[in-house]
Amino acid sequence: MSGGNRAGTFISGLAIGTALGAVVGMLIAPRTGKETRKVLKKSAEALPELAEDLSTTLQIQAHRLSDEALNNWEETLSKLKVAIAAGIEASQLEQTQARNTYIQSIKTNSSFEDRN
Repeated sequence: MSGGNRAGTFISGLAIGTALGAVVGMLIAPRTGKETRKVLKKSAEALPELAEDLSTTLQIQAHRLSDEALNNWEETLSKLKVAIAAGIEASQLEQTQARNTYIQSIKTNSSFEDRN
């Protein structure tokens, strides 16, 4: 689970870092103002696509994580059902043993009283 989360974080960081690096690189590059504005305009035009890619990546990661959480929940629920069933079975066995012990003690007391 944490490996997939780290991958999503890495991809998001890579995309944001790439965009920021491109902007900073253009601002400090030795170009004329007109050339820099042209490059910035092209970069700005590419931002919606970059944002869409990032959004898609985040949606995929969120979906995968929710599926993983659901699987973990189902696994936990299954283990809980098994534990409850075992507890009920143990309780019923204990009741049966207690009932048999009680009946046996009544029979023992009854036979003891019959002898006296």
